[in-house]
Amino acid sequence: MKTRILALTTLTLLMAACDTKTETTTTKTETTTETPAPAAGTDTTATTPDAAATTTPAGGKADTLVIQYASDVPTLDPGTSYDTSSGELIENMYETLVTYKGNSLTELEGLLATEWKEEEGGLKYRFTLRPDVKFHSGNAMTCADAEYTFERNLVTNTSDSGNWFIAESLLGTGANANDDDTITWERIDKAVECDGEALVFTLPKVDPAFVSKLAYSGQSIVDSKHAKEIGEWDGTEKTWKENVGKELNGSPLDKKPSGTGPYMLVSENPTTYVFKAFDGYWGGAPKIKNVIRSVVPEQSSRLQALQAGDADMVETGGREVIEAQLAGKPNITVIDNLPNVSAFALSMNEKIADGSAALGSGKLDGQGIPADFFSDADVRRGFVSAFDYQGFIDQVLLGKGATRNVLLPDTFPGYDKNLAGPEFNLDKATESFKKAWGGKVWENGFTINAVYRAGSTPAQTMMEMFKQNVESINPKFKVNIQEKQWSDILKDAKDGKEAIVSTGWSPDYADPDNFIHTFYHSDGYYQPRANFADAEIDAWIDEARSTTDTAKRAELYSKIAKKAQDEAYYIIQPASIGINATNAAVKGISAESFNPMYGGGWLWKNLTKE
Repeated sequence: MKTRILALTTLTLLMAACDTKTETTTTKTETTTETPAPAAGTDTTATTPDAAATTTPAGGKADTLVIQYASDVPTLDPGTSYDTSSGELIENMYETLVTYKGNSLTELEGLLATEWKEEEGGLKYRFTLRPDVKFHSGNAMTCADAEYTFERNLVTNTSDSGNWFIAESLLGTGANANDDDTITWERIDKAVECDGEALVFTLPKVDPAFVSKLAYSGQSIVDSKHAKEIGEWDGTEKTWKENVGKELNGSPLDKKPSGTGPYMLVSENPTTYVFKAFDGYWGGAPKIKNVIRSVVPEQSSRLQALQAGDADMVETGGREVIEAQLAGKPNITVIDNLPNVSAFALSMNEKIADGSAALGSGKLDGQGIPADFFSDADVRRGFVSAFDYQGFIDQVLLGKGATRNVLLPDTFPGYDKNLAGPEFNLDKATESFKKAWGGKVWENGFTINAVYRAGSTPAQTMMEMFKQNVESINPKFKVNIQEKQWSDILKDAKDGKEAIVSTGWSPDYADPDNFIHTFYHSDGYYQPRANFADAEIDAWIDEARSTTDTAKRAELYSKIAKKAQDEAYYIIQPASIGINATNAAVKGISAESFNPMYGGGWLWKNLTKE
């Protein structure tokens, strides 16, 4: 997924890291930051003049964009990037074959490809590449660069990257050759080939999300000649095996990037990245000539710089800060009601691991819960009905939020807006709890231990509300809430030791499968947290993955939403509404030009300053 430049208040709830791929402080999916707080990053080497000389604020200059966030950037190598702080820089230095059209999540247009066509019923895709495109090195882009890019991603496919989902499309598995010995060089080589200057992909089975996956910044086309010269994989069968799963953090391309995008790296030091407009950019010269992206840990310093005009775009701290300190100021532009493409829920573990502290006594005796406590649908229904959705919106989201009926953004295709969302109803909760475990839940009561991220006031508020509601139903019901370090929550959740834990996802690509499979399939990423298997839902998800019929897919996702809601597999948290604040000198920023699939919401090349 993705932390972004807008302030998504929900993202402050329980997340501090995406426990998907890297478990760093910000990632494409799970995160705690309410703005695109970049993850703690790698110290890379300056590529041209000393970056220290460029740290003077330049926010007042009409040709310079100054960006201030709280922490550093993990990588500038597209092949291993899987966080949006890295992605925001990569998407301005590099380019993908296709991109999103305007603010649409469903329409794609060519970027480094001018056109593409589906062949053999969706088993082949042929891309015509844009002519006369140059890399920052001066090398001309050819089909060989695109072929090298995708083969490199399939070969390395590290756990730190998002290459698992392109491998699923092209190899039929998200694994690399170290984890799946059926992957051979022949399979990789045949999956992506050049036919003259046309790039041809061959898929083992139909994937309706394939083209949208190509819009992800991690699939940006790299300069193969430059990459080989600076010590990256040489692109040959002879050396491919030794590069499988190779760690790419701090890679040569991280230190010396060369893309086709409108901006090129000039210099960097541990706190500042400096970019300049690329004179040879095929799309024409951008209005903003320089971009300075700095690390400023103190929120007060960032806000002061924004108001003084010394910074143009900053990590604000979220809606509460924007509304209290920035809204209404003459030199500040606030854009509200931006779409939120993340999804969050409390997962209820149906098979809690032995020895977990969440079990208490391990019995349904009022002093704990059995490991399979949540396998009874009426238990889950009771907890779903005991969650105060409007109270969450009012108290945690400051009145700016909306309920959802399934763990899928309501702006995504496949979301059924005709299906009602969950309802806070203590009478229904009581009725469900009385049925649960043949009446034993109501008779004996339970004690459940739930955790929230240490230091997160919104998370604590949510859990205290939840505790109060559940315990009000029956004096024998006890919910003990404890704060816990996020790293410990992540580890215990992956090991199946947490009973109830917050679970969130931001999209890698704009297709419903990226959410639905992740949350609801028995092979989905979050199954260790929930431990449920629904054969009917699995079949619907698999069918939706195998057809390009949009109407059929929408019908299947509606069925999934209805079944999942009836079974109460998750307590779905209301979604926050995005908000952003920038210096008023920056133009081109609006709700109409915002696309949440970009790491920064807006591309630098489309902005101007007055």
